[in-house]
Amino acid sequence: MKDQHIKKIVIAALLAAMTCVATMMIKIPTPTFGYIHPGDCFVLLSGIILGPWTGALAAGIGSMFADVFSGYASWALATFLIKALTAGSASLLFHWITSRIPSSRRYLALLAGGLLGESIMVIGYFLYETGLTAFGSGGLTPSALASGITASLSGVPFNIVQGSVGILLSILLFPILLKIPQLRHWMD
Repeated sequence: MKDQHIKKIVIAALLAAMTCVATMMIKIPTPTFGYIHPGDCFVLLSGIILGPWTGALAAGIGSMFADVFSGYASWALATFLIKALTAGSASLLFHWITSRIPSSRRYLALLAGGLLGESIMVIGYFLYETGLTAFGSGGLTPSALASGITASLSGVPFNIVQGSVGILLSILLFPILLKIPQLRHWMD
């Protein structure tokens, strides 16, 4: 029992580090001053492998550190919350679906969980950026909110691409992870 707990902590730390590194190493800049990266793959896999609570912490911490180390410290807290919600919700849906379908259809559960999680990511960043932009342009007045919404909408397509890349990469890595008995046990 104690060994399983220690293994889970080690895997959580490893996935947090992989999330951070994958987010920082490959960056495709966007016109909205953000970037597209493969880190969302490990955000989703953190939730799938570790479950909703531990997976959410690993994903949130790894993503938050990537923002801090990359010079996006003003986004770090929002990133922690958004990526934790992404991993946690993807995990809950994945495990709910896999408990009701044959194991040969786990990919459908991963796709469904990924779509839910990444939708939360897109909406979360849209809301945060809207508030940040509105606050920066005069507070939470109707005109400032309108300009915040307008400015934030330009980042939505790029976040959708980032989420799609994360889902695709997690689906590609999933069969490899299923071959590891300790990880397969947690995903069943």
